[in-house]
Amino acid sequence: MRLPAVLDATGWSKQTLYNKMSQGIFPKGTRLDPNGKTVVWFEDDVAAFQAAARTAREA
Repeated sequence: MRLPAVLDATGWSKQTLYNKMSQGIFPKGTRLDPNGKTVVWFEDDVAAFQAAARTAREA
């Protein structure tokens, strides 16, 4: 998933996303090319985060 899709899925601003990544709350993105700027998030990682957040909210 590219950044706009992650922001849409979480409902967060870009700053909130980066803050949660730096705090270890949300998985960090993966660079497609070590020398490039393209960063993606795996849909499974985002879905797992959302499922864990939903479970924690229901507990």
